[in-house]
Formats: sequence, structure tokens, C-alpha cells
Amino acid sequence: MNESEFSLNGKIILVTGAGGLIGREVCDAYAAYGATVIATDNQMPEKIDAQIANLTKRYPEGDFYGVSADVTSEESLTKLFQGIKNKYNQLDVLVNLAAIDAKFDDGQKAINLSRFEHYPLELWERSVAVNATGLIRVTQHAVRLMLPRRSGNIINVASTYSLVAPNQSLYQTDAETPTVFKPIDYVGTKSMVPNFSRYVATFYAREGIRCNTVVPHGILNQHPKAFQDNFAKLSPLGRMCELKEIRGPFVFLASNASSYMTGSTLVVDGGWTAW
Repeated sequence: MNESEFSLNGKIILVTGAGGLIGREVCDAYAAYGATVIATDNQMPEKIDAQIANLTKRYPEGDFYGVSADVTSEESLTKLFQGIKNKYNQLDVLVNLAAIDAKFDDGQKAINLSRFEHYPLELWERSVAVNATGLIRVTQHAVRLMLPRRSGNIINVASTYSLVAPNQSLYQTDAETPTVFKPIDYVGTKSMVPNFSRYVATFYAREGIRCNTVVPHGILNQHPKAFQDNFAKLSPLGRMCELKEIRGPFVFLASNASSYMTGSTLVVDGGWTAW
């Protein structure tokens, strides 16, 4: 195997949730390896335009296309994929990154709604609409575009909480901070992702479409020192993941270097799920 096995030259790659922390880094990594990158998010169009302008500045020879889209809207996705078909007439790789994680008002003192017994089901339903149903919607559209060429590659993004339950002590950083918990919506919806990938992988394996899962965890993003210290105590590597460390796994799965992988779960968690 040589460097060319990891080249993404000529590949058309769609990244949903492209405006998020991981999405921006993955788009940049794909651009660096020569891919045509289609970045989509439900952010305002000007934010997507700014992201594309940044990629164009960093990689002036590249081809980048940005569009705002809502994964919960069939109309929005139809428009997105029709645009891809009109512009490129193919899609080589789909990266399903779009997701939400229910948040709570920092000022909530009377009751912590993130405790399971008090968790509002409307937030669960909102997360299901994006993280589960949205994932299925996007994948259906992508497969329809991939099948005529009998070639395609889908990368779904889960979480360590699709493999293990949250260690709730991670979020209790000191006695002065109000008790918080990782709520059920993210855990529940991300838990379907690895098996959904296996379903798609085995369903379309004989038709040239691969599907794998990436499981990232603990991406450092201006976290308070107390949280970082707490994370380090619970992690075999003793630290959080640096953003640049997720580039390699995503490039590998998008490239021909992973051509015999389908239905797999690539865990990038610093050993978190190993003990």
C-alpha cells in the first residue's frame, strides 16, 4: 500500500452537519486529499458560504459546493440531491454527521431536566427526527444516486454512547457545580447507528455500496480544565482527542485503502470503551 491508496482525487463527497466542529475538520481533510467536497448544514446560507470560501482559499485548486439543507425535510433533501445530480451526476461518498444533542438552560436550578425521570419527551422526539429519521432520509437519497453506478461509500458517525452507557461521573466536575447528566436522547439515537450501518452494508454489498461507522469521543473544544482533568482520569490515554486526530480515520474510510471494509465500526476513543 502506498500514499495513492489514500488519495481522494476524483471522489465526490457529501458531508452533512458540515458546519459543526467535526464537520469542518472532516471537510478540510477531504479537501487536503483532493476530494470534491459538498458541505451541507441547516445553518444560514451565509455561514455555509463562508466555509466554502475558506476551503477555496486553503485549497485553490479544489472544487467545493455548499448548500443549506434540513435533514428532517423531504423537500429540502430532494432539492439538495437534485442539485448534486445536476452538478456532478454522481456521489461517491456520503458522511452522515448531522445530529443534535439536547441542551438545557444553564440557569435551571429547581430541577435538572436531564435526569431520566424528568426528561421532556419533546426533546427526545426532536433528536429522533434528526439523528435517526434524518439519517435514514439522507441515506435513502444517497443510495438512489449511487445505485446506477453500482458504486458508493457511506460513513455514519455514532458515539461511544452507542457502545457503552455514559459514565455520568464524567459530568460531575466539582462540588460547586450543579449536578448534570448526559441525557437519553443522544444515547438512544446514536445507539442505532452501528446496526443501521450493518443493515445498509449487508443490504447493498452485492451492489457495490459500502457502509461503515466511525465512533469518535471526547473531542477537545474549549472544555473547562476541570472537565478535561475529569476526562483524563477516566481515559486510558489520559486525555481528550485533539481535533486533528479524527482526520485520518475519516480519510481512511473514504478512500480505497478501506475497500474491503463494510459493516465495520471504527472506534476512535482513546481506549474509552476498552475498560
